[in-house]
Amino acid sequence: MPPLTSTSALTAETRHAVSIVLNGTPRTGHAHPRLLLSDFLRHELGAHGTRVGCEHGVCGACTVRIEGVAQRACLTLAVQADGRRIDTVEGLAQANGGRMTALQEAFRRHHALQCGFCTAGILMSLTDYLDRNPKPTEEELRDMLSGHLCRCTGYAGIVRAVMEVTGQTMKEVAHV
Repeated sequence: MPPLTSTSALTAETRHAVSIVLNGTPRTGHAHPRLLLSDFLRHELGAHGTRVGCEHGVCGACTVRIEGVAQRACLTLAVQADGRRIDTVEGLAQANGGRMTALQEAFRRHHALQCGFCTAGILMSLTDYLDRNPKPTEEELRDMLSGHLCRCTGYAGIVRAVMEVTGQTMKEVAHV
């Protein structure tokens, strides 16, 4: 059995070409077999909006959409993404003609972000969630948000922003 080699001693021959469609644009980079998708996006392709928090899939900061479904990039290997469509927070405005989406604008209006570290992951999860459930109740929304850790906002502004985008008010939602 060959000796284990440190990551820094790995050569270019141990890296694999990984081709994805990143926010609508075909991109190719190279990744070691155990490189996380979150690190591949940030360090190899320059998509710095994808944050790395816990690296255990708990905080949700690294959430991206893989083939349209919100997934934790820290729980996915870069080589697993080969040939797939990956959407990151940078792609939200890009897909909206360069303008912030209604959800992003509502986040701004309702002060739904403070330090901003968790915001990209929350926006990606909410984009997926609202595509599947365009009129969530406040309880459903809070349940979905329970998969994201935000230490700054207390989630109230986030909930208000989503309720505005879905055409609901907190008072209406409370009676559902």
